Amino acid sequence: MKHRFILFVSILFVLVVAAGGAAAGEPPAPLAPVPSPRQIDWQAMETIAFAHFGMNTFTNREWGEGTEDPALFNPTAFDARQWVKALQDAGFQMIILTAKHHDGFCLWPSAYTEHSVKSSPWKGGKGDVVREVADACRQAGLKLGIYLSPWDRHEKSYGDSPAYNTYFQNQLRELLSNYGEVTEVWFDGACGEGPNGKRQEYDWEAYYAVIRKLQPQALIFGCGPDIRWVGNESGVARETEWSVQPVTEEIRKRDWVGHQRWFMDGGGAQYADEAARSNAPIEYMWYPAECDVSIRPGWFYHPEEDGKVKSLEQLLDIYYKSVGRNGVLLLNIPPDRRGLIHENDARRLLELRQEIDATFQTDLALNKSANASNVRQKDPGFGPEKALDGDPATYWATDDGITSASLEVDLGRLTTFDRALIQEHIALGQRIFAYSIEALEGEAWKTIAQGTTIGYKKLDRFAPVTASRVRLTIRQSRACPVIQTFGLYRSPRK
Repeated sequence: MKHRFILFVSILFVLVVAAGGAAAGEPPAPLAPVPSPRQIDWQAMETIAFAHFGMNTFTNREWGEGTEDPALFNPTAFDARQWVKALQDAGFQMIILTAKHHDGFCLWPSAYTEHSVKSSPWKGGKGDVVREVADACRQAGLKLGIYLSPWDRHEKSYGDSPAYNTYFQNQLRELLSNYGEVTEVWFDGACGEGPNGKRQEYDWEAYYAVIRKLQPQALIFGCGPDIRWVGNESGVARETEWSVQPVTEEIRKRDWVGHQRWFMDGGGAQYADEAARSNAPIEYMWYPAECDVSIRPGWFYHPEEDGKVKSLEQLLDIYYKSVGRNGVLLLNIPPDRRGLIHENDARRLLELRQEIDATFQTDLALNKSANASNVRQKDPGFGPEKALDGDPATYWATDDGITSASLEVDLGRLTTFDRALIQEHIALGQRIFAYSIEALEGEAWKTIAQGTTIGYKKLDRFAPVTASRVRLTIRQSRACPVIQTFGLYRSPRK
């Protein structure tokens, strides 16, 4: 009898432990919508370079007419390797090249038009800018993106919608078949009337089909389903910048111009926030923001702007308000008429990278002691220390149903800092509506930063604080918060 009782208790213990272990080790369920793996990889690049280069570089214009003589294009010192080195030294991981702007001049020898480099004196008409940039990127390990303007002011079939759509798809096929892997295809919504006086109707679905077939891993920006325009050309995201976005009527109709106008008018950020709060029956998509801006006043190179490169302070402010607000920074660096990135631009890029690296090289909260108001099933696999371990695969998570919680860090001694970094584990969705950061001064907690969305990354700047204990409080969340990183830093700037 005694042995039966012991056996019964042993079996019961095993069942209880097994059940408890399964529950304790279970991560939070993804909160839809969630990003695709390629969207996560794209966001992790943080800074991308844009290279506006072409006929406008030589006519000193921003938008060409399409009537320019190809003989004007002659970058006699062109060196794509110089571009790539300058960009790689500055920490960029991808370059997006304007293969064709609105003037219709092609930087590759397209078989479908004579209005291209093959009709220019550059390299005796045998040159191919796209080829050289693609090869330089490949050799250095940079990713390649392609901008192909749907608006073409040179092509005579433009305005004859079926004929031009075929033409445009043919050019897409050339670019996506002959230059290796393309990571991002960049479309804007510029549209005009053709020679026949009719406005072109773009066949976006047909364009997407070409991309998905030839470059299935490529992300489509702007007039496309993967990445959205932030709504301005100043490189600045809003304080509340959700990657979770409503599927609007404009998106359903592929009215990308209307959808971009909606963002320009302030739609998107607060709308997603308020709709999610009210549990309205609205369809959502993962649609993160790309923040585009030029390092100069213009998008193409103009010699009179050599002394007007944005200051380090301006670029730092843009970085904190793009990457630091759940966006990706797309910074345009226009090559000059020699075919090189100008010395002033390259120097400023390097200064920017050195400042960012100096600020974020030492995480003052890394591997420090921490406790939390709630830990998921009291499982150390999701404990607060996971937000401080520097591992992007781990995170602090609370129990399901907990939508406000706090994480307290013991820095071990009085420490001075003026920057904070927070990241959600976005593979499980974007969750947080509101947060605050406090430092313990004496016996009282003092708020030093607060905000709304976090997403991939939120960076906060504040006056230097000296404290030994810091607290991150998640005040409102769509579901249990999942914090991948909480870091504290000291800027070298005085």
